[in-house]
Amino acid sequence: MTGMKILLALALLGAGVTAPVLADDPVDIEDQAVHWLQEFIRIDTVNPPGNESRAVDFLGAILTAEGISWQSAESAPGRGNLWARIEGGDKPALILLQHTDVVPADPKYWTTEPLSGEIREGYLWGRGALDMKSTGISQLASFIRLHRAGLPLNRDVVLIATADEEAGGYYGAGWLLEHHPEIFEGAGILINEGGGGTDREGQLSFDVEVTQKVPVWLRLEAVDTPGHGSMPNPDSSVTRIVDALNRLREHEFPARIIAPVDAMFKGLAPNSEGEWAQAYADMNSAIGEPGFLQRLQLKSPALHALTRDTCSLTRMGASNKINVVPPEAWAEIDCRMLPDRPAEAFIDDVRALLDGTGVDVEVIMAFTPAVSTTDGELYQAIEAVIGEHYPGVSITPSVSTGFTDSHFTRDAGIDSYGFDPSIVAEDEFTRIHGNDERIRVDAFRRGVRDMHAIISTVVYD
Repeated sequence: MTGMKILLALALLGAGVTAPVLADDPVDIEDQAVHWLQEFIRIDTVNPPGNESRAVDFLGAILTAEGISWQSAESAPGRGNLWARIEGGDKPALILLQHTDVVPADPKYWTTEPLSGEIREGYLWGRGALDMKSTGISQLASFIRLHRAGLPLNRDVVLIATADEEAGGYYGAGWLLEHHPEIFEGAGILINEGGGGTDREGQLSFDVEVTQKVPVWLRLEAVDTPGHGSMPNPDSSVTRIVDALNRLREHEFPARIIAPVDAMFKGLAPNSEGEWAQAYADMNSAIGEPGFLQRLQLKSPALHALTRDTCSLTRMGASNKINVVPPEAWAEIDCRMLPDRPAEAFIDDVRALLDGTGVDVEVIMAFTPAVSTTDGELYQAIEAVIGEHYPGVSITPSVSTGFTDSHFTRDAGIDSYGFDPSIVAEDEFTRIHGNDERIRVDAFRRGVRDMHAIISTVVYD
């Protein structure tokens, strides 16, 4: 029985009650959620520098107004993290995890101010509208509804809002796990960002993130003889870096289909057409067909990225003067590996590939791989609620090409799932970290409703 049904049943107890009376008003909380999201977007938590303590003040004020106690801690000046708990029964606690920082946005390329929170043309606009302030507010609304209802829960529910996810989470979720492990004690399941509903030209589908490609960020450094730009030597720090980057650019890491990726593609097959339906149903065979991977990359770089390890060339630096050959040059590369082996093995592969270029490889960041089970109660609750609310829709486990704070909590033994039930048109996803980020107001409101139904399913017996 869902939380909504429980509230309805309690309301109907007693003679003479003929109309549904709920312990709280879902329409009212949706109105509040829209307002909260507008205000949340207007709070500048762009990372760098973050200033997430502003978000702590904002969320804390809402919780205080509801009579909910909360705690916070700064991992560094201005880098605030918040947590609050509603106590329940003895089942493993449910964590609602969100990050409050957002990436920068250049107003020159937006049609509205990036931190406006403006509602226009049926959309709510602003940086964080999709990633992930909308999800955070949806979690907050459910948390407050549980508190308002005052019904006994079968487990604790913990709301956590963290700093720094967009830069790796080391001032946020990672720091909390190290310095405040008591927050996570007894937790068994967690919902975070990473998956959700997609509208592909009227065809709805939902995916639940159960694992992610492992980020391996590497710095390449070269040192060689400096000199005047008019008298080049056979080699230099810059040419060594260029040679190394060219090897990476031309290298194709071997394609392979790991089990979670295979399950994801099989889930996409029934709603696909032509060669794609057949290929997705048997990706292990498809990746061996001549030209298939090139066609897949043109069709969907995101799906192609799930078939192999990748490296993107993103940053480089050398001389600060045009006529000086510098003694040092560097580049940084964003590599993502499939989560089926240790990061050290991938790093060894990169070092072997660059052997002989005279470039040193330094590890900036590398996470450990982990996968959450699809047999867990939270995953099954998502399947049940979405299946009831959207009959016949496909619901598949997914592997994220990006990373979230869930890698920290999976390492801590907590089954962690990325899911926001709000439905987003497929072409809108390019606005995440891009220009004119926005979310449909009606989709957000329905997502708030669906999120509460999922949470209610796992916290009420």
